[in-house]
Amino acid sequence: MRQLDPKIAASRKLDIICFNLQYSSDGGYETHAQTLDAMRAMGFPVVSYQRYDRIEDCVQRIEWLGEHRDELPFDMDGAVIKINRLSQREALGSTAKAPRWAVAFKYPPEKKESRVLDIVVQVGRTGVLTPKVIVEPVRLAGTTVSAATLHNQDNIDRLDLRIGDTVLLQKAGEIIPEVLSVNKDKRPEGTVPFTLPDVCPECGSPVVRDPDGAALRCTSPECPAQRLRNIAHFASREAMDIEGLGLSVCESLVNAGLVKTPADLYYLEAEKVAALDRLGDKSAQKLLAAIDKSREAGLARLLCAFGIRQVGQKAAKTLAAHYPDLDALMAAEAEELTRIPDIGGITAGFLREWFLKPQSQHQIRLLREAGVDFSSHEEKKDERFAGLTFVLTGALQRFTRDEASALIESFGGKASSSVSKKTSYVVAGENAGSKLTKAQSLGIPVLSEDEFADMLR
Repeated sequence: MRQLDPKIAASRKLDIICFNLQYSSDGGYETHAQTLDAMRAMGFPVVSYQRYDRIEDCVQRIEWLGEHRDELPFDMDGAVIKINRLSQREALGSTAKAPRWAVAFKYPPEKKESRVLDIVVQVGRTGVLTPKVIVEPVRLAGTTVSAATLHNQDNIDRLDLRIGDTVLLQKAGEIIPEVLSVNKDKRPEGTVPFTLPDVCPECGSPVVRDPDGAALRCTSPECPAQRLRNIAHFASREAMDIEGLGLSVCESLVNAGLVKTPADLYYLEAEKVAALDRLGDKSAQKLLAAIDKSREAGLARLLCAFGIRQVGQKAAKTLAAHYPDLDALMAAEAEELTRIPDIGGITAGFLREWFLKPQSQHQIRLLREAGVDFSSHEEKKDERFAGLTFVLTGALQRFTRDEASALIESFGGKASSSVSKKTSYVVAGENAGSKLTKAQSLGIPVLSEDEFADMLR
């Protein structure tokens, strides 16, 4: 659904099935069943329901659904028993985590066997080698599965997984295919243990194991696999935000030899870009204009675009708020960096390590020559919220969530998504739910939207 072009979303034949009426301005409903029947009468597709007077009948229905869920016209992984009468729901209320008038039953994930056809190794943007198992296609939890990640060599060794084996598959969280075990009784003769290569499958450079983990990494900064993903990440929305420069266009530019480093983007010529597949004069001009605009993106986006380990959007904004430009940040020692809130020793170490690499210094020099702005655009009005953590809940009328979070951070505070004992304030809008309840139970001050706005003045 998350497409800029609505025609793409329309082509995907999306559908909906409703299971609850959250709010009605008219009211007048006494039971949950009445709300579902009303929605069905309005033309909404509504999930089927059954009403029972005995809990034993509910349990039998749940067991029946578990046995027949493959026959339903939609995927499901559980069933819910709810109190039907709405007045009783209101009387029962909710805890900080769940309503007292409903209980959910989750079915065990579906598991199926398939045969391993191959094990392939992919190289990611950060140079990590990730093994992936290719299996005979099998229908699992609503989709056809033909591959699953194996994560690393340690996991392969733990499973003792080999090409030709029969494996048991399931979807972790009903989404991501994973290998649970190997059926060694079905192992054919002549199989051999699988070992990740000592050299990168993309460029042939040596690989090394992370000293603090199980990952194997390619040591070459010029690795073609890393090059493509690094450029795509550099242009991505959370980084330099170059509109129109998605993975497919990046791939075309790299394959045509027009781009080898992110800095090459700023020297592209319109006629050469227009000659690429699926592009033309108009698209080329728009792309070059977006690339030119990104020169002024500022330090926070540039830091995120570098792809330094553990330096994403949030850490990049934090760093850009403490340093006026890239040169000042590069001059900072690790000990100084760790004094910045939310920047720990590991992140500081990754920053120093990245800045000291000759290839990183070369990339920075090229970007500087291309006219990329290294200064910080992060503005702090004052530090009135320094050391304070805010949680936003409910529907805000005067701000969007992103706007409110940005204001909190601009005053030196922190916007969090969960309530804890460390939370300083909860800002509650309309229809605030479990976060408000938890804040009240912990004695955390709760602000209305107007009270929050007064603190910003």
